[in-house]
Amino acid sequence: MTVTGPTTTSVTPRASPPLAAASAALGRPAAGPAVLGLAHAPLDSDRAGDLAGTFKALGDPVRLRLLSMIASAAEGEICVCDLSDAFPLTGPTISHHLRILREAGLVHGSRRGTWVYYRAIPGELSRLAGILDAERPAPATV
Repeated sequence: MTVTGPTTTSVTPRASPPLAAASAALGRPAAGPAVLGLAHAPLDSDRAGDLAGTFKALGDPVRLRLLSMIASAAEGEICVCDLSDAFPLTGPTISHHLRILREAGLVHGSRRGTWVYYRAIPGELSRLAGILDAERPAPATV
């Protein structure tokens, strides 16, 4: 998908496994294999492409601030009305940025009447943190 605006951004949506999607909807991290950081082994091209799309979604200051506001919300979720008030941007522009975060698998939105409430997907944030862990694994001893 290519989105046009002040700059052109292309984000490749990441397909979430069913367990991760179900866990995300409940606000719980998905059970799965351990995440290996960048210092553990080189990335293959598929994983690098997957991660690049996610990090590209975070490469915009507005989206990074939105994710921060969503992840740090007192109740674990925040209304789009509260997010919109924090930016000198139009509603459609905020919705565009939130859509990119959703497509990257970083947030989940649920409609309640007129408003949409957003919640960060904890398992995905933990996965990204684990990937960026630069600590090298201890050498195996025999």
